[in-house]
Amino acid sequence: MSVAELEGEFGGAVRADPRPRPRSATARGPRRGWHRWVSPLVVVLLWQAASASGLLPARLLAAPSQIASTALDLVSTGTLPTAIAVSLERVLLGFAAGAVAGVGLALVAGLSRAGESAVDPIMQMLRALPFFGLIPLFILWFGIGETPKVLLVALAVSFPLYLNTFAGIRGVDGKLAEVARTLRLGRAALVRHIVLPGALPQTLVGLRQSLGVAWLALIVAEQVNADAGLGYMINDAREFLRTDVIVVGLLVYSALGLLTDALVRLLERRALAWRREFLPR
Repeated sequence: MSVAELEGEFGGAVRADPRPRPRSATARGPRRGWHRWVSPLVVVLLWQAASASGLLPARLLAAPSQIASTALDLVSTGTLPTAIAVSLERVLLGFAAGAVAGVGLALVAGLSRAGESAVDPIMQMLRALPFFGLIPLFILWFGIGETPKVLLVALAVSFPLYLNTFAGIRGVDGKLAEVARTLRLGRAALVRHIVLPGALPQTLVGLRQSLGVAWLALIVAEQVNADAGLGYMINDAREFLRTDVIVVGLLVYSALGLLTDALVRLLERRALAWRREFLPR
C-alpha cells in the first residue's frame, strides 16, 4: 500500500517511523570485513615469533618470512610459473574429460529408467572404489606419462557432476513436463527447454564440487612419477627438507582452488540470473 493510499485510508498525513532502521548487510560488510583478517594475522605473527625464537625449527615448518622470500625467488627464476602452467594444463584436460563423461552419463541415466539401470549401478560401484587403490592400475594401463594423471583427475571430477546433474534432472517439476507435452514439444525440445534449465542449479553445485576435487586429485596424481608441476616441486622439496617450498606449493594449490571456485560462482550468478528474486535484497 502506497503512502498516498494510507493518507486516504486514515484521512491525514502518515508520520514517518522515527525508529532507525537496521543497516543492510551490504552496508555493514566493508566496515566489518577487516575483522575476518585479525585471527589469521595473529596466527601468522605467532608463527613468525615461534620460528624466530627457535621453538619451531625450520626443518619442521619454515617461518612465514622465509616462505615469502622463497616464493619470490621461485617466481623470479621461473620455477613457480612453469610448475603452475603444467599443473593447470593437467587440471583443465582432466576436468574437461570428466565433465563430458559425468554430464553425459547423468543425461543417459536421468532421462530414462533403462539408462538409469544401465549406468547408475556402475557409477555407484566406481564411486565406492578407493581413489589411491586405482593408481597402480592406472600406471599399469597407461604408463607413467601424462595420461594417468589426466585420467585420475577426470575420474575424480566425473562423480560430483554425475550425481548432481542426475539429481537435478530427476528433481525437475513434473508439471513442467506435462505443459511441454500439452504444447507438443518433442523430446529434444523438452530436454533443451525444460530439463536442462531445471537441472542447471544442481549441475552448477556439482561443478563447484568437482573443481575442488580436481585440485585434490591433481595433488595425488602429481606425487606419482611426475617430472614437472606443483606436485613434482613439492615432492622434490621433500627430499631436501625444504618446508618453505612445500608450503609455497600448498598455498598455490589453495589459491588456484579459490580462484576457480570464484569463477564458477561468477558463472552461477550470470547463468541463474532468473533466480535473483529469491535472494535477499
